[in-house]
Amino acid sequence: MNRVIVWLQDHERKMFLRANHKISTSLTYAILSRLTHLGGATITIVTTLCIGLFAVAPWSGTALKALLALALSHIPVAIIKKKYPRLRPYLVLPEANACKKPLKDHSFPSGHTTAIFSVVTPFLIAAPILSLILLPLAMLVGFSRMYLGLHYPSDVAAGCVIGVGAGAAVSHFIV
Repeated sequence: MNRVIVWLQDHERKMFLRANHKISTSLTYAILSRLTHLGGATITIVTTLCIGLFAVAPWSGTALKALLALALSHIPVAIIKKKYPRLRPYLVLPEANACKKPLKDHSFPSGHTTAIFSVVTPFLIAAPILSLILLPLAMLVGFSRMYLGLHYPSDVAAGCVIGVGAGAAVSHFIV
């Protein structure tokens, strides 16, 4: 069992370093360091609130579902971050590139990834055609978290699962 864990950790480290180093240019950094904020609290809350308050039905209802999913998704994130205090990759791996103002709280799971996926999922369920825009955007937010040295691939994957789960649950149970 220990060999499997070591193998998984080694492969995750390699995947992280590939994402963190592969396309390291000033333009890529400029784009991804801004795009990553689409998963931040300010943008996700303000955007969903504005759509919920000012859009017409059915978009206003979908936005309120997204806002509820956002709130619900961060309960497990907060619990997991406390229970499994994983250091961020840039603090562990000396060869990792870090963004200019890196976070110092726990890494697992990615809150930004959770947020963006919890917000876009109700919209994807309401109008699957939006997946052409929203899904790549959400995936880029997740990738940006690794590119900026803030999260491992498993942090991003866990955030995606939690966010999609919250968004799907709210969409299913709230009419």
